[in-house]
Amino acid sequence: MEVKPFYWKGDHLLLLDQKKLPREEVWLKLETYQDVAKAIKDMAVRGAPAIGCTAAYGFVLGVKEGENPEKVYETLKNTRPTAFNLFWALDRMMKALKEGKDIEEEARAIEREDYEANKKMGEFGNELILHKAKILTHCNTGALATAGWGTALGVIRSAHYSGKDIFVWVDETRPYLQGARLTAWELLKENIPHKIITDNTAGFLMKKGAVDLVIVGADRITARGDVANKIGTYTLAVLCKEHGIPFYVAAPTSTIDPNTERGEDIPIEERSEEEVKTCGGCLIALEDSPALHLAFDVTPAELITAIITEKGVFKPHEILRALKDQRFL
Repeated sequence: MEVKPFYWKGDHLLLLDQKKLPREEVWLKLETYQDVAKAIKDMAVRGAPAIGCTAAYGFVLGVKEGENPEKVYETLKNTRPTAFNLFWALDRMMKALKEGKDIEEEARAIEREDYEANKKMGEFGNELILHKAKILTHCNTGALATAGWGTALGVIRSAHYSGKDIFVWVDETRPYLQGARLTAWELLKENIPHKIITDNTAGFLMKKGAVDLVIVGADRITARGDVANKIGTYTLAVLCKEHGIPFYVAAPTSTIDPNTERGEDIPIEERSEEEVKTCGGCLIALEDSPALHLAFDVTPAELITAIITEKGVFKPHEILRALKDQRFL
């Protein structure tokens, strides 16, 4: 049962509120670009490709309202700083508007292309997964994070449907628990064998030989192949290097930022410390204790085995060359 996180209805966007999952399936009716901006900022929608698609439809709503396109663009752009698909989609929408194109059709094209890219990534990534592989994944990179099918979880989904008897370790992914709440929810819907683990269990499972590969998504990939992704990704990459385990990243080419050379130059979002000190709405720390909530970290290219895109599988250092010879353009 494939999940879809949003539906465009012509004059509004229906969005599955991912903060409510898995206990409730609540659909939000977003009628203005401000509604869309709030949904992105509040993480009712998350996952770089899904954020990009949602922002594109938000741009359509704003222009249809008669709002200044530059204001709409800036409002949506300033919702979250790390996910590159957000800026890529908004730049594409603004360019379409200036060229006199049908911007609603452009937004639909962004959604359609993302889904098709995910299916291609699934095909390429499936070639890397052996029968009976034990796979570890982090955060949520499935249909909920995209226009459908998924990136890293889309590769896992493709392997499952190809008949490979795979098993998935699901990192809980503190503090927002996207793995425990969302990835496990998707896997359960499709009867893919899995178990949820605490984030700090991964290393010991690797030592015991219980992990054959790790596959994650990405929120931004630099020109040299460094990858920004959900906090905790860098830790997994270091553990994989120590234990000789392949570490793969799956992301569409719209996640590649050709203007950012190094991972150190990626802006890292810092969210509310309250999200660290609460879990499921319950306070788990003293209110007076300060907390740090970095939403993302950066994994350097040298720790990444390969990056899976809809254009093929590349070594991280090949990304810049692929950009220069326009294989991604």
